[in-house]
Parts: sequence; C-alpha cells; structure tokens
Amino acid sequence: MGIKIITDSACDLSREYIDNNNIGLLSLVLNLNEELIKDDLGKTLSYKDFYGQMREGATPTTSQVNAHEFEEEFIKYVKNGDSIICITLSSALSGTFNSANIARNNILEEYPDANILLVDSLSVTSGQGLLVMKACEMRDRGLSAEEIVTWLEENKKKVIHSFVVDSLNHLKRGGRISATTAAIGGLLNIKPALYIDDDGKVMQGEKIKGKKKVLKFLANEVKEKAINSESETLYICHGDCLEDAETLKNMILEEVKFKNIVINYVGNVIGAHAGPGVLAVLFLGKNR
Repeated sequence: MGIKIITDSACDLSREYIDNNNIGLLSLVLNLNEELIKDDLGKTLSYKDFYGQMREGATPTTSQVNAHEFEEEFIKYVKNGDSIICITLSSALSGTFNSANIARNNILEEYPDANILLVDSLSVTSGQGLLVMKACEMRDRGLSAEEIVTWLEENKKKVIHSFVVDSLNHLKRGGRISATTAAIGGLLNIKPALYIDDDGKVMQGEKIKGKKKVLKFLANEVKEKAINSESETLYICHGDCLEDAETLKNMILEEVKFKNIVINYVGNVIGAHAGPGVLAVLFLGKNR
C-alpha cells in the first residue's frame, strides 16, 4: 500500500521524470492530418516534428482522456490498496477532469473504501507539471495523500502562467479568442500576452509588439511575481523556439536567482492551441 500519483499528458513533464518517479500517465489525443496520435510526451511524434508540421499549415485538434481509460488506470491501484492522487489539466480547458471524476464514481460503487483523490490543477503545461512534481516531492518525504492534496488545493492558484503567442490564428481556431480579436492582432503584428486566471481559463493580457518587448515582458513577470525563488524552480516553455527561451533564461538570471530553471517544450496538446513560437514562464507566486 502506498500513494500512486497519476496525471495526464498535458503536464509536459519529461518522459524520464515520469518513469523515474513512478507516475501514472494518461494520454490526451492529437488529431493531426486525419491521424489520431496519442500524446505521449514526444515519444510517438517528436515536438520538433509536430511544430514543423504546424508551420507547414497543419491544423491539429485535441481530445480529452476518456473515463474508461481513467477507470482502467485507477482500478489497478485500488485493488492493490493504494491511495490515488490524480492531477489533471484545467477543467476550464478540457473535459479530462470530468472523465476522471466519472471513473472515480464508477469505481466507488464497487469499491466504496477506495481512496481516489482528484485535483483539478486549474493549470496547463508545466504549471500542471509543477504541481505533479510538488506532489512527488511530498510523497517522497512521507506525507499522507490527504496532506498532499490539501497543499495542492491551497497553492494551485499561486501557479503563475504567463504566455506570449506568436500568432493568434491557433487560439481563434480553438475557440479561445474571437475572430475579430485575431484579425486585428494579425494586422497590427501584435503578440498578445495570455494568462491563466483563478478559474483555470485562458485570458488575454497585454498586447506586445516586437520580440525584444516580449522577452522583456516575460522577464518582468518573473521579477515582479515570483516568491521564494531561490528555493523554487522556474519553468520556461517554448513552441520550438529554443534560442528565445535561452535568451529569456539569461535575462531572468540577471535579475532573479532560482534553485533551478527548466527549459522544455510546450507539448503537442497545448501547442496545438498556442502554436509555434509560443513562449511562456511558469512559477510559484503570491497569486495569479
């Protein structure tokens, strides 16, 4: 008997981290060029190939994890007597959390004593991943499942997400912004800043023109909002623009010191909506 941490592929953690920390992973699905591809953290379809296809005009869509998949995953650990902590992509952006809840309720009908704790991360990409990593750290320190979930619930709205997208077209296609907003932004070459609000929704912030201003904006977000940075990790995520991410890292380090800085891709599921060239910083702050 122990604690099993489960998440979905929108967490954008590395495959190595998932394997080394015994995390259960359920895959959202990518529909790309009429082919259904499981989002398995770049194993089946590399991030670089994915963004390359988008740059050539591919228009991928995504599908949530279904309840049956969650039920199959949960039941293995319930039968073993384990407690389960399942941390999902924001319910405001996907039905994945609802699928997990349906699965939990189905299992409780047969196993009423099953301890299945669900956490709606209200986050995306490495913001969700940050919470998964915190849960693993607390598990390894010997905290109970209930103590871990209490911390996650009390702190999940402190995970700051600040994104700048290179093009508004992908957000428009996914229904995240209006066609009018996308058209005006395209004409003016505006790169909008986006953030995740307390309800886990994507909201539009400042309108930025020019790459230098984008980098400065994101660096300032970290400088102004990060807390306890010397004992925390900063995540810089990118849509196949590693050079920009490295430049941003150096700019931030001139002003703020972190215990660790992780640079990784915005994965294929979130990237399908954000598009190539997206750049983001994700970290713990006082509030969103």
